[in-house]
Formats: sequence, structure tokens, C-alpha cells
Amino acid sequence: MSNAPPIDLSAIPESQRAAVLALLQENGALKDANRRLEHLVAELNHVVHGKRSEKLSEDDRQLAFEDLETAVTEVEARKEQAAPSTTTPRRRRQRNLGHLPADLPRIERVIEPASLECPCGCGRMHRIGEDRTERLDIVPAQLRVLVDIRPKYACGICSDGVIQAVAAPRLIEGGLPTEGSIAHVLVSKFADHLPFYRQSQILARSGIQIDRSTLADWAGTAAFHLGPVVDRLTEHLKSSGKLFMDETTAPVLDPGRGRTKTGYLWALARDDRGWGGDDPPGVVFTYRPSRAGAHAEQILQGFDGILQLDGYTGYDRLTRPSRKGGAPITVAHCWAHARRKLKEVFDRDGSEIAAEGLRRIAELYRIEVEIRGMGPGQRLSARQARSAPLVAEFGDWLQAQRLRISVKSRLGEKLTYIHRQWGGLQTFLHDGRVEMDSNAVENLIRPIALTRKNALFAGHDEGGRTWARIASLIATAKINGVEPFAYLKATLEAITAGHPASRIDELMPWNFTTSS
Repeated sequence: MSNAPPIDLSAIPESQRAAVLALLQENGALKDANRRLEHLVAELNHVVHGKRSEKLSEDDRQLAFEDLETAVTEVEARKEQAAPSTTTPRRRRQRNLGHLPADLPRIERVIEPASLECPCGCGRMHRIGEDRTERLDIVPAQLRVLVDIRPKYACGICSDGVIQAVAAPRLIEGGLPTEGSIAHVLVSKFADHLPFYRQSQILARSGIQIDRSTLADWAGTAAFHLGPVVDRLTEHLKSSGKLFMDETTAPVLDPGRGRTKTGYLWALARDDRGWGGDDPPGVVFTYRPSRAGAHAEQILQGFDGILQLDGYTGYDRLTRPSRKGGAPITVAHCWAHARRKLKEVFDRDGSEIAAEGLRRIAELYRIEVEIRGMGPGQRLSARQARSAPLVAEFGDWLQAQRLRISVKSRLGEKLTYIHRQWGGLQTFLHDGRVEMDSNAVENLIRPIALTRKNALFAGHDEGGRTWARIASLIATAKINGVEPFAYLKATLEAITAGHPASRIDELMPWNFTTSS
């Protein structure tokens, strides 16, 4: 850390203070980015030269490389944005950028200047040449090359200059991919479970040699530019009065030990379709290296509504007056988890007590089926009239059984679990917006579980963070009936074209239409 004394702004002329402050902020951002890059480079060196790195299989090493390289590219993009006026253009690492075979179909687009009239009034200009640039475009099940042709025009009478249309903007300047290609790579990895090195192998079968490190560069650039969209999506969810939360394991490679460790993807979701709410459904995943309750507290900063979740004790800190980031949260616990506890005992032991508990819970669910889709007022009235007496009877039954059953028995442990959640299990009786269970968020994290089942994991903690960011947009698109590839392609194209930050809400998945 620098020991330089702080700058005394009062000694700087007032007319220059704004410029000095801007430079100080720019310098701070660059220092943060440099520290981040130094950390990532050290991690890369550890993967390559670490004493135990040889214990990783080649596939595992490739996963670690691509996730770290994606993170490096994202940080470099942040540096370029932080200091566009003072930072020299980033020199791209020497890599195989790819070769576009001559036999691939070419779609030529001629980009003409806005006017061909000579500015000196001599008349219409004549075409004297052109610039041609080629980029790889990927359409599902089809590979093709987009060729941008920009004719050059000059006056046939005077020699006052040459005009040519401005080149179309690109997300990756000087790179081969169109925004559609980048979207395809993201969906292939984060929705279809294809790591970059496997995608590279697939492209090679079509004669296109693109290294997996190049694909990682593409993803890192996209992750950086999509970051504000995910941040805004998170803000939308936190503005809601009720959310779901759950967490699921995310295997992550630990190169230092030559095996995987357990990270976690925390899911924060909104789904008001059960009571006809106006807000569209959405989910944001956040990667954290552990399941500590402090992570949930940090993720939920700024949210003060009702939170629907399971009985994991790590969430207990959210209900305390000492909660950081907001007032104590009202918790709605999950009847599906309570039912699951009793079902486990019944399936193993055939317990009549467990069977009775299951029967009572089934009566509550029958009412929920009847009132699903009604407004919150109607749901609340029905619950107070029909469900509240049943819940009260269940509570009396629960206490009576706990007096009879040893707390150390299998059934006793399950009954104690339900008793511990009893307050939160009654929340749905007091608010028609609340569901009886947290199944909505469990359904949203099922694709993550599928990824885990297919033995695909993040190559590094950095990969877990990218995984979470892209998975948030893909999952939110899906639950809003939006095709993820079409959405990501259109969003990346909009960002490339300079979509204003003031209109970022237009880029939310639920606002996407095929004509977007």
C-alpha cells in the first residue's frame, strides 16, 4: 500500500478540483483492477506450476484455465472502461484467433455512407475501393461468415477527400465473433453444459480452429458487459415485498489440492404468479465459497420484505434486530420441507404418526390448489376461514406427539424440526401473497442440479461467479417464456450499439420480444 500523504484539495484552485477528483477516482479504479489482475495471474501460475497441479486431469486443468482467463479478460475490460482516455489499447495476448475457411457461406452486407454527394458541391462521388472485414457468426446448427463491405467514394472532379461509412460497432473490437456467436458460446456452456474446450473441439470438426482460451476471452468480455444488467435485475427483485431464497452446492476445482471443493450458488427469486402479481418472475444466482449465513445477509442487503425459505439455520440471523443491511426480515417457512421430513420416516418405518401428519398437511394443500391464481385478498380470506383451523389443530397434534416421542428418535428429530419452524410455517395465514412452500425457487435451481449431475463444475471460484451471472439471465429468460439465445444475442447487440444506461430496464429478460 502507498504511504503517500492524502492530497489537500483546499490547496487546489476551485476551477481544477473537479478534474483532480476525477483523476484520483480513475487512479483508484486502475489500482483496484491491477491488484485483481495480480491475484488472477498468481492463480494461473499456481495452476501451471503448483506442486500438486499435476494431480489435476487435463480436462480439469482446462476448466481452471478457462475460468481464470475469463476473469482476467473481464478485469481488463473494466480497466479500459475506468480510464479510456489514459489507458493505451490493450495488447491482446498472442493466441490462435481462428481461421475462417473459404468454403463457409458468406453473407455480405454493404454499409454505405449516409450521403454520396461531394461536400464541395461537385456532384455524386464515385466508388474507388472498399474495406472488407470478416467475422464468424454462429446460427444454431449453421456456421457462416458475415462480411461487412464498406465502399470508399471519392469525387471524380476534385480531390477533396474520400468518404466511407463508419464500421459497425463490435463487442470485441478486432475479434472474429458476432454478438450471436458470443451468445451461442454462453448458452452452450451455461445452459447446455459444454465447457469451452469441448466447444473448441466441435468447431474444429467444421474446420474452424478457435482455441478454448479465445472462447474464454469472449465470455469474459460478455460477462463484464452483462454485469450491469444482472445488477439491475437484482435491484428489481430486492424492491419486491416478498422473495424466495435457497442455496445449492456448486462443485469448484481446487487446483492446490488437485480435487474439487464445495462452493454454493445462492438463489434469490421472485415468482408472484400464484396470486396474479404484476411483477414478472426472475431469479439471480450469487456464487459464494461457503454456506455461511453471513453470505445470505450480504446478498439481501436492502431487502426488508417477507422471505420464503427452508429451515436452514444459517438464515436465522436475518430475523434478528442485529441484522446488517436492513430491518429484521419476516420469514415464511416451507410446508413442503415439513412434509418431506415426515415422508422420510413414513417411507422407512411406516409410522402411523408420520402418516397422520402427512394426511393433515395434504388437507392444507388441497385448499391451496383451489385458491391458486386468486388475488391475495381472496386467498387470505379462504385461508383464515378454512386453513387456520386446520393449522391450529396440527399445532396441537404436533405438541401432543412431541410429548410422546423421544426427541432422540428419528421421528422425534423430524417433529422437533417442524416445531422449530412453527412460527414461519404460519406466515402464509396472514398474507395472501405468501405461498405455503418454497417450491418455486427449488424449481428454478433444478438446472444447476442438472449441471452438477452431469459432472460439470466450475474450474475456479472466478468461474463460479461467471456461472452465477450468466445463469441468472438464462434462468430468468426461461421462466418468462423467452428463448435464452435470442435474448442474449439481442442484449449483447444492444450493448454493442451503445444502449444507454438510463434505459437499462429495456434489457430485462421479461421485456424482450422477438422484434427487440
